[in-house]
Amino acid sequence: MAHCIGFAGYSNSGKTTLIAKLVVQMKLRGCRVAVMKHDAHGHYKEVPGADSAIFAESGADAVMTLSPDMIHIYEKKGNVSLQEQLLAYAHYDYIFIEGFKKEKHPKIAVFRTIEQSEIVQQLEPRPIAIATDMDVRKTAFPEYRCLDLNDIPSVAAFIEHYFKSNLF
Repeated sequence: MAHCIGFAGYSNSGKTTLIAKLVVQMKLRGCRVAVMKHDAHGHYKEVPGADSAIFAESGADAVMTLSPDMIHIYEKKGNVSLQEQLLAYAHYDYIFIEGFKKEKHPKIAVFRTIEQSEIVQQLEPRPIAIATDMDVRKTAFPEYRCLDLNDIPSVAAFIEHYFKSNLF
């Protein structure tokens, strides 16, 4: 079963950059990693003019693009559930989840400004840690484990330790 951990924060807080760097770090550690991103407003679109976009726009219920080492799947489904997708990808070591602020999986709050730090109070359950590059991180949030947003090996080590110590 994959270890699932979310990264929650507002736009431009550094979530995508952090996850992309963590994927590289975890791959260096020999892990298989999947990433799931929440598109809460349904804005995601295939690149205009690509064959897969044309097929999807024509009404296909599913479009699969197969490459020698990759598959991209676009499938129309009703009531898509994060839990259902987590089960489908359980064979990975880690699943990094961007967004899905209201789901119950463990999360790291990500922020770069005081305004963005409000995310910490909005997450339920409470985040397991915060990741920021702000100098005030230890004084403003003493009850949380503070991770340096730019120290990717330390963030990766925290994640590994979290799952080993909590036996998830």
